[in-house]
Amino acid sequence: MKFVVIIPARYASSRFPGKPLADLCGKPMVVHVAERARASGAADVVVATDHAGIAKAVAKHGFAAMITRKDHASGTDRIAEVATRRRLPPGRIIVNVQGDEPLIEPALIRAVAATLARHRTARMATACHPIRDARELANPNVVKVVLDRDGYALYFSRAPIPYARDAFARGIRTVPPRLPAFRHLGIYAYRAAFLKTFARLKPVAIERAEALEQLRALAYGHRIAVAVTRRSPHPGVDTPADLRRARRVLA
Repeated sequence: MKFVVIIPARYASSRFPGKPLADLCGKPMVVHVAERARASGAADVVVATDHAGIAKAVAKHGFAAMITRKDHASGTDRIAEVATRRRLPPGRIIVNVQGDEPLIEPALIRAVAATLARHRTARMATACHPIRDARELANPNVVKVVLDRDGYALYFSRAPIPYARDAFARGIRTVPPRLPAFRHLGIYAYRAAFLKTFARLKPVAIERAEALEQLRALAYGHRIAVAVTRRSPHPGVDTPADLRRARRVLA
């Protein structure tokens, strides 16, 4: 299996401007992400950015970077630009690893690529892990996914899905032992040809309502295969407080 990792790393951030360049144990955060991507066995790792400073920092540590347009609406659009400009073969698997995931497990990156390789009818692949905490299930900032019997996504939502009618009659206090509740992890794999298709799809109502881009693919009938990991991953870095936590973990 041959796959490429592309890491979208935008400089601007409402909560944490310049986040990809934040120092994490002596190296920019985005470099930690690139190192973990390389450890996954990826044939190539490219950082897609809109900022010359990020590209320079990445190159200094031996990784490829590409300056992309500043007006991309999403990281997927940024990745599509890189795939087009690098003329990646239509069938090449591309894994989208977010630039704010310095603690991501290399095995998870490879597992998502392998999931797409195994599911020939899938247009995308992603990952999830079981939810056992009622607060996590009820939290709208935690994206949930419901799977079919073959491991394809039926729906993604910020709402608590699946909803255990009887168990939750008096509120979501515990998660029933056999409830198939899964937290979606924000990592994706695509084939290069599908990135071009996805870029041409118009946003849909459910995508806007939930603020979840992957719902666009489902709405147009494209299947998403989902890898289930039993290991709860480290969260990404969205704020300076998250960065301090990541420093403690790496230390």
